[in-house]
Amino acid sequence: MNIQSDITLGSADILRILAALPHRYPFLMVDKIVDIDGDRRAVGVKNVSANEPHFQGHFPDNPVMPGVLILEGMAQTAGTICLLNREADGPPSLVYFMTVDKAKFRKPVVPGDVLEYHMTQMTKRRNMWWFRGEAKVDGQTVAEAEVGAMIAQDAQGQARK
Repeated sequence: MNIQSDITLGSADILRILAALPHRYPFLMVDKIVDIDGDRRAVGVKNVSANEPHFQGHFPDNPVMPGVLILEGMAQTAGTICLLNREADGPPSLVYFMTVDKAKFRKPVVPGDVLEYHMTQMTKRRNMWWFRGEAKVDGQTVAEAEVGAMIAQDAQGQARK
């Protein structure tokens, strides 16, 4: 028996991500997001390049992507899908990284890797979301964590435009 799902998974290119997030180079850690299923799950993609500034000092003769930036990429992927899910509610708000729990780093990420952030919603309450994330390269888990994000107004009480 062949059962087809009627769920259409979405995607977000770099322009859509830039419209949702305030982050810019060199701190934008996701290039595109695929397989978006509302605010329930998505896969963020980061093409790791040797030209990125953190590799100058981490480490010059053995470039390794800092683990904190992998966590940031997870949070940016989760935050983007939260904001995209709220597009119909008016102008975009700000999303803040609230928590990180159970972070583990399994393998180094190096220039030339295509890093995937597999994010799955654990729970949601009002303007707060918690996600479980796995960062993968070539299908192998390189890091994992649980992250929390909060949608908020900017400092002037306005939604960001």
